[in-house]
Amino acid sequence: MEKSTQPKQSFIPTILAFALVPITGLATDIYLPSMPQMAQEFGLHESKIQLTLSLFLISYGVAQFFTGALVDAWGRYRINLISLFLFILSFWVTATTQDIWVIYLMRILQGILSAFVVISKRAYFVDVYEGEQRKHYLSIMTIVWSIGPIIAPFIGGYLQTQFGWRSNFFVLAIYSAVLFVLELIFSGETIKQRKTLHIKYLIAEFRMMLRTNDFTFGVLMCGISYGLVMFYNLSGPFFIEHELGFSAITTGYTSLIMGLAWMCGGFIGKALIKRTLIPKLRIANFIQIILIILMIAVSPYQANLYTLTFFAFLIHCTAGFIFNNYFSYCLGRFPLSAGIAGGLVGGITYLVTSSLSYFTVSLINPSSQLQIGLGYAIFALLGFVTLFFISKLINDNRS
Repeated sequence: MEKSTQPKQSFIPTILAFALVPITGLATDIYLPSMPQMAQEFGLHESKIQLTLSLFLISYGVAQFFTGALVDAWGRYRINLISLFLFILSFWVTATTQDIWVIYLMRILQGILSAFVVISKRAYFVDVYEGEQRKHYLSIMTIVWSIGPIIAPFIGGYLQTQFGWRSNFFVLAIYSAVLFVLELIFSGETIKQRKTLHIKYLIAEFRMMLRTNDFTFGVLMCGISYGLVMFYNLSGPFFIEHELGFSAITTGYTSLIMGLAWMCGGFIGKALIKRTLIPKLRIANFIQIILIILMIAVSPYQANLYTLTFFAFLIHCTAGFIFNNYFSYCLGRFPLSAGIAGGLVGGITYLVTSSLSYFTVSLINPSSQLQIGLGYAIFALLGFVTLFFISKLINDNRS
């Protein structure tokens, strides 16, 4: 008989859900300070190591298109346990292999597994909680999700300095093993009504959701906002360690600060959650553009670790604010199909994020503060254009 988790028994499973939500951020960000050393050890160009991150994000995004339907059809619990077990194995293989192609393969697998784990836990909050309590937990979930990018590079910087890049993946394997055991003991199935797994039904649900303009443009805004942050993650470590000459620990500290900026934006978004959506996003985007212009203007005269961190912190804060508002909104938009909606939100978000961030890094090849500022400008302008179309659609609907 399958274990179930009822709302009155949900305290420990909820804590475990919050512990699992950041696993994507941990898997993407813990080895950021190690990227330069990985490139050196394997004798590869930095773009080949950056590809390990992009492959994870792409597979994570693509997988969410079908993982949502699967967790709605098969339930959350068993899928989550299987994914955690495979996480343990894949992280261990990544930590021990000498072949970059094996790492590529493992990163693709880890992206797919992350989709199963995160989608099942997003759906958990929709299954167990309702009304204002659901909005509350979904908003907190987005903030907790940002903990991964905050603490991961900070931990990774010290692991890199003391034990080398492979220790990052050993730690992830141990983390997955602990959560696997705790999930096995304390968690259970939460799905209330299983959906029939039909391709036609899935396509119909996707079509219905994507025809809902506020949902579609909201997901696009999520991808652009997170893409701005991922652009920094791909370029920042190489700039700080190669161009400025700092250590992996310094990279970890700066990434910690960027993560705190993202969380600050999330907290501000939660505090203003009852304010009208479009006006507050428009203000945030305007502030973001002003900050980027100032960063670009200052760069020819002052370009160092402190100016980079100062401007990046404020810019990431605005990105976190925009993301938190629209991500929470989109996840709760279709509560009767929480898994499918969550998969579509995550899938499009990460496809937009991975493609835009990797394309922008390849286009600009940033090696200075000025070039990082130009990369930021691309994302801010894309956000501006998207918000323009959202506002136009809303005005057309009103008229």
